[in-house]
Amino acid sequence: MDFAELNRLLELVSQGELSVESAGEKITAARQAVVDVPGVTLDLDRQQRCGFPEVIYGENKTAATIAATMQAQHDNGQPSLATRISSEKAAVITAQLDGVVYNDVARVLRWDLSEGGPSIPGRVLVISAGTSDLSVAQEAVETLRWMGITYECIEDVGVAGPHRLVAQVDRLRAADVLIVAAGLEGALPSVVGGYVDCPVIAVPTSVGYGTAFGGVTALLGMLNSCASNVLVANVDAGFKAAYNAGVMLRRLKQSPEQQTQVESQEPQA
Repeated sequence: MDFAELNRLLELVSQGELSVESAGEKITAARQAVVDVPGVTLDLDRQQRCGFPEVIYGENKTAATIAATMQAQHDNGQPSLATRISSEKAAVITAQLDGVVYNDVARVLRWDLSEGGPSIPGRVLVISAGTSDLSVAQEAVETLRWMGITYECIEDVGVAGPHRLVAQVDRLRAADVLIVAAGLEGALPSVVGGYVDCPVIAVPTSVGYGTAFGGVTALLGMLNSCASNVLVANVDAGFKAAYNAGVMLRRLKQSPEQQTQVESQEPQA
């Protein structure tokens, strides 16, 4: 429970709109922010501290563990996102949990809350250099959906056919943040960065022949980008790129009242 929520409870008590007992129950419940799921210690306070709930990395977890974790989040009013989920695990989980959706290209499971819809102002444009990079781009898309962020996609506009990107410049410039997934030499984010005045989050993909070194060549190329607005995520980390785009928008698009609340909670020098 953050300072703003605690202050709200105290005001309700002082105004006689909430009993001391009820306020105590709410504070106690907020302190019980860790839920034990077999094999997992679920951090339900993550959303309060960091803006978004805990995300499930599913690569080496069993279907039973992932399903139990998602159910616990859902029971506590939090949307779920699970990345790196095989189709076999997804089949088990979606059969068990009604409302969970699976993107087989992204290998992502998502369980939204009933209200749905964008909840953070702003727009993210996700670009894939080629169709071979689409799984990484789609992981970013599913993450943006989970965060409640409006997005658009542009596919197959790599530097081998530069005219394809030029035709999309108006769409590039209309975005608040861009995510660009590219393999091979990883040149596309630098080109995109030269057209826009917003952050470009580059995602190297493990696409390419031998000397692509599983995305290391693209990673190094992006880290050495001459475009000053290019930031770089890890290889194949579509989730990480989208999550950070969401964090940027959440802070930048806050109302003055929300920003004041955040600043009031920051430690003073």
